[in-house]
Amino acid sequence: MKIIFMGNSIIACPILNSLNNSKHDLIGVVSNSPKPAGRGRSLMYSPVGQLTNELGLNFIPAKSLNDKVLIDTLRKLEADIFVVVAFRILPKIILSLSKKGAINLHGSLLPKYRGAAPIQHSLLNGDKLTGVSTFFIDSNLDTGPIILQKDIPIEDQDTFDSLSKKMSKEGIGIIFESLDLVDTVDFKPAPQIEAEISHAPKISNKMYEIDWSTSATQINNKIRALSYAGAFTFINGKRIKIFKSKVDLGINSKPPGEISIVDKTRIIASCGSENLELLEIQIESKRRMRVEQWVNGNQVNDGDLLG
Repeated sequence: MKIIFMGNSIIACPILNSLNNSKHDLIGVVSNSPKPAGRGRSLMYSPVGQLTNELGLNFIPAKSLNDKVLIDTLRKLEADIFVVVAFRILPKIILSLSKKGAINLHGSLLPKYRGAAPIQHSLLNGDKLTGVSTFFIDSNLDTGPIILQKDIPIEDQDTFDSLSKKMSKEGIGIIFESLDLVDTVDFKPAPQIEAEISHAPKISNKMYEIDWSTSATQINNKIRALSYAGAFTFINGKRIKIFKSKVDLGINSKPPGEISIVDKTRIIASCGSENLELLEIQIESKRRMRVEQWVNGNQVNDGDLLG
């Protein structure tokens, strides 16, 4: 089939690379228009845009999805189908420009976790199972009929980054299987089950802050879910990001947020229930470091309060 790929994020790059090496005819790649960045104001492409240029593919910049030049370009290419991974909401005019519509890869078992942040919300909620879904895009957000789905177990140590990589890897296979199905005459996608709908809205700035009165398990889930940016708290008037932690089941006898230094190498923080061991942090204006480096640098003391 003649395919136009649409995406921005690094999550989409392995799928783009696989499509480029497949039996399909990849006739174009749509990604955000490059923006001037840095002192030299050189153009900065999205990860998908950068890979497109490296592969020598037809790069189609998209500043606005309602732009007449973009619409005319897509119309003239006469694609059989659009494959969309980690991109933007497509307007009706774009959806009308391919023969078979557009399929999307979504990081959940739809209709669970419709929205912009399915991976984060599955980790925040402590789920043990998630998956990937392919579906036909319609005029609403993540509501179109399902083509295929595949389960992905969530391990205790999984973070946003590791789970994203699993989904990207599994996504390659499910995309190709979906394209084969869509190319058959009698294939019919399955409607989403309304009773199973849940939502995964965009992560707000407020959600990154840690509330030490909640359980260590909840806080650890937040740190795992937001590992790409770092959930944050404060200590001695400075912001601290926490990138890695683990739940400690020791006796909780101190106020939420109070820390204990153990053997001059470990930091245990008291929570609303249970304790949390901090493993990797970044203090405001400092580099990212392991906790033992923080302790050895005498930058933290037993009894200091987080929050």
